[in-house]
Amino acid sequence: MSKFASTDVLDGSLNIVRAATRMVAVSGQPTTYAQADSGRLAEGALVTADFAIGIGDISGRKVTIAAKSGLSVVAAGTADHVALLDGTTSRLLYVTTCPAQALALGGTVSIASWSVEVGAPV
Repeated sequence: MSKFASTDVLDGSLNIVRAATRMVAVSGQPTTYAQADSGRLAEGALVTADFAIGIGDISGRKVTIAAKSGLSVVAAGTADHVALLDGTTSRLLYVTTCPAQALALGGTVSIASWSVEVGAPV
């Protein structure tokens, strides 16, 4: 017998990701909201329009997060992770890796568009 998950089920997870109000570049993988917040090297605000849910590249569904350019660097360091934060509820929602980039205080950085995919059941 085949397995099935409604797009409502798959999109439910992605809608939690869409609750993010901030995207931060950090050095190292944060495991808590407090770590991501205090360790942020650069930050960008997120709004609902920054997220687009659609068909996954491999299977299932995905949410694409819009690119952000000219983000102010608030602390020097090497950014190698990007985290999505829900500032309203102080939740760390999602963390991914990014190409390591040295950031200088007072400079700017851009984060390319990226996506989170939830696969269909197999």
